[in-house]
Amino acid sequence: PDGKTAYVANEDAPVTPIRTATNTALTPIKVGIEARTIAITPDGKTAYVVANPGSDTVTPIRTATNTALAPINVGHSPEIIAITPDGKTAYVASDEGASVASVSGTVTPIRTATNTALTPIKLGGHPNAMAITPDGKTAYVANEDAPVTPIRTATNTALTPIKVGRLPFAIAITRPSA
Repeated sequence: PDGKTAYVANEDAPVTPIRTATNTALTPIKVGIEARTIAITPDGKTAYVVANPGSDTVTPIRTATNTALAPINVGHSPEIIAITPDGKTAYVASDEGASVASVSGTVTPIRTATNTALTPIKLGGHPNAMAITPDGKTAYVANEDAPVTPIRTATNTALTPIKVGRLPFAIAITRPSA
């Protein structure tokens, strides 16, 4: 939130912090293989990196020291992450299944206070986009092969899917006006 550091996910695994005041790359942080996406908690203390699709983990980074913490096991081939506005939960969307024909997506909640993965939420389809409402009550997951699935964050339960156009690839949520 202070805007002092940008974190860049690199295909060759490390995450590279950039000091924004000087546009200087800092020492890369090893997080596993094939860094894909990053989300930072609202307080700026932790960056969560979806970096290990082969080992099915997400790696938290302490931003104060740019230190990688122990990876967190999540669903098969994680690709997407979003964090609730209060910073208490990170949601990681993954594909489950041995082949494209048997893909059944899941979303794994992570309790950020303890970096503990909770029970995965089954969705179906191939999740490829996620957004959380400003009040943090609902996460919406767009599925390439299925509709958009809302998740009630208080109970971590999937609600009735919403039919939308073919192959939804992105989702964004409006913010309340000030």
